[in-house]
Amino acid sequence: VPLVESGGGLVQAGGSLRLSCASVGRTFSTYGMGWFRQAPGLEREFVAAISWNGGTTFYADSVKGRFTVSRDNDKNMLYLQINNLKSEDTAVYFCAAPPRHATIDTTPVRKSEYHYWGQGTQVTVSS
Repeated sequence: VPLVESGGGLVQAGGSLRLSCASVGRTFSTYGMGWFRQAPGLEREFVAAISWNGGTTFYADSVKGRFTVSRDNDKNMLYLQINNLKSEDTAVYFCAAPPRHATIDTTPVRKSEYHYWGQGTQVTVSS
């Protein structure tokens, strides 16, 4: 698994977290990448995506204005800054990268467009 997430934890509502995703063994600097989350009993859902150079970002409506996706290609790192956490943000958060044949100018937002997934990091928001 070439992706490893970290930074999750237990936080009070209104608090903040910064999730990180490290690519191990290969670079994803020429690919758009994304964040997804999965709450218990629910489908894995799109959270945010960022183009290969960081110039384009997409967000789910439920997180706009509170979440910020960014990347540092020199360090092979992807980040998700989460502010003003709500109880409904409780989930396992996954970073994802598309398959090798993906083109540089795509920024996938659908789960089916991604091939590589990390193991996830748990975010729990207490009210």
